[in-house]
Amino acid sequence: MAAKQKSFNMERFFQALGDNTRLRLLNLMGDQELCVCYFVEILGQSQPKISRHLAYLRNAGIVTARRDGKWMHYRIVMPPNEGAAQVLQQMLQWFKEEKTMQADRAKLTKACCMPEKFGTLQGVPLPTPVNSFPILASR
Repeated sequence: MAAKQKSFNMERFFQALGDNTRLRLLNLMGDQELCVCYFVEILGQSQPKISRHLAYLRNAGIVTARRDGKWMHYRIVMPPNEGAAQVLQQMLQWFKEEKTMQADRAKLTKACCMPEKFGTLQGVPLPTPVNSFPILASR
């Protein structure tokens, strides 16, 4: 029997976008898949707090997760609602112009290039470009 697909909840979608930490998480994911460890290190917040925010984004249908051993990797997926997908795409473009979001992305670049600098990132898989699972694909 096929799994029942959840219907899109517009209110939950906008509530998910109404928190600065969740916006920063989306900014860091951009067009790549990231392990939770990167979010913890870059945002300077606890792993349980980051995981709660990621769960909120998952429940809103904005991100999906993949387990690889002990690591959880997250990436953005476009919501099935066309209007919501347009809002998310525009927001991701807007992040590229925002100073705070640019600073977070710069930290990510340094973390990716020099994982030995961050003790908690030792052994963490590097971020993966989302070429094999395009950001524009509907769920």
